[in-house]
Amino acid sequence: MRYLSLTLVLAFLAMPVSGQAFMTDSGTAEFESSVPLHSFVGTSEVLVGRIALPDSTVDFYLDLETLDTGNGKRDKDMKKTLDTDEHPFAEFFGKLVSPFDPDGGQQEARVVGSFSLHGVTREVEVSGTLEPTANGLQLNAAWELSLEDYDIVPPKLLIIKVDPIQQVRISALLTPESGT
Repeated sequence: MRYLSLTLVLAFLAMPVSGQAFMTDSGTAEFESSVPLHSFVGTSEVLVGRIALPDSTVDFYLDLETLDTGNGKRDKDMKKTLDTDEHPFAEFFGKLVSPFDPDGGQQEARVVGSFSLHGVTREVEVSGTLEPTANGLQLNAAWELSLEDYDIVPPKLLIIKVDPIQQVRISALLTPESGT
């Protein structure tokens, strides 16, 4: 009986992840911004996302109200600049276009799709890594985002203006969806 149980457990663990969908509601999203002689980071720990391997769909969104720079005044100004009352979310929906071997280690991953921010949607390509783990899939990605591409006027104080190019990073452990 013990060997039968062990065999069943090993068979379950050996099942391919290629037919599965994975999701998270606790991923990390960060942006790095700067003004002359100073930079700061805004972070959220509630990035929500899903990757479905059967059809290669990738869907992530972030409630922009959850971004925190560690400075209340700056957070208030950022949310006003992003107009979070009217446009509360940033969202990406697209496809994994690079090959992915669910039995491999860490792999380069490339997605292409629509990124929406501040009421503007643009086609983007984002690169990162995707790694199968014992708990699911680890995703890490980084890219540059131009505020002007999304009709966001970089805030300024007198003549000092926030850099219009933001560095964006996401990281998430996506676990198997129940029923997949």
